[in-house]
Amino acid sequence: MTELIHKATTHTGRRQNNEDALNVSPSLGLYVVADGMGGYEGGEVASALAVETIEDFLRRNVEDEGLTWPIGASPQWSFAENLVMAAITLAHRAIVARKTGRLAKMGTTIAMLLRHRDKIVVGHVGDSRVYRLRQGELVQVTRDHSLYNQMQDAGVVDMPPLSDYPYGHVITRALGFMDRDCAPDVRVEAVQPGDTWLLCTDGLLEGLADEEIKVGMSAPDVERGCEGLVERAYERGSKDNITAIMVRAA
Repeated sequence: MTELIHKATTHTGRRQNNEDALNVSPSLGLYVVADGMGGYEGGEVASALAVETIEDFLRRNVEDEGLTWPIGASPQWSFAENLVMAAITLAHRAIVARKTGRLAKMGTTIAMLLRHRDKIVVGHVGDSRVYRLRQGELVQVTRDHSLYNQMQDAGVVDMPPLSDYPYGHVITRALGFMDRDCAPDVRVEAVQPGDTWLLCTDGLLEGLADEEIKVGMSAPDVERGCEGLVERAYERGSKDNITAIMVRAA
């Protein structure tokens, strides 16, 4: 099985505190970033709770093959896809259960990558993204759950570029933002040698164009490539927290 190498880094940026969170658990094949929101304390709690819940659920599945899931599986999806769906759904429920007092408005985006045998499964909610670089071609694997994309889907014509859209940062789906379950988008694909994935919060995207992301992901050294992207986004004026995980199939 192809080996995965990685580098993860996070930067508070120009904020007073870091509401992003990440988790890297190579033994589980798990890589995940989250961008919390909902006040000074709420964002930190929501993002940390999300990544911890996902890691805990996946670890318990490895340790106990007979683990009972509190969520029904979809017959249309593979085991790995259902695993990602269940992990994200449980993270959403964990946040909802804690939404009281100062945490009443908290929520978080999520973007995760799970290695399962010879497949990569990507799951996401919100506007944290996953990119894939394969044989020199950069693809945005996830599609933001945003007002901008929702307007496009509704057939609104003459939409300005996202950078010029006054509500470009408004998201339409996030963990913890509704009492009912929040369905993630899930995608599965085969691993090819040399594939490189980037998981990032939107702070990275404030300062970098796709071509710059492609250059960073093309770096021979994953550590330098990942750190370079975060540093460059900050230098370009990103005002948000900046978090990135770069994963490469060696």
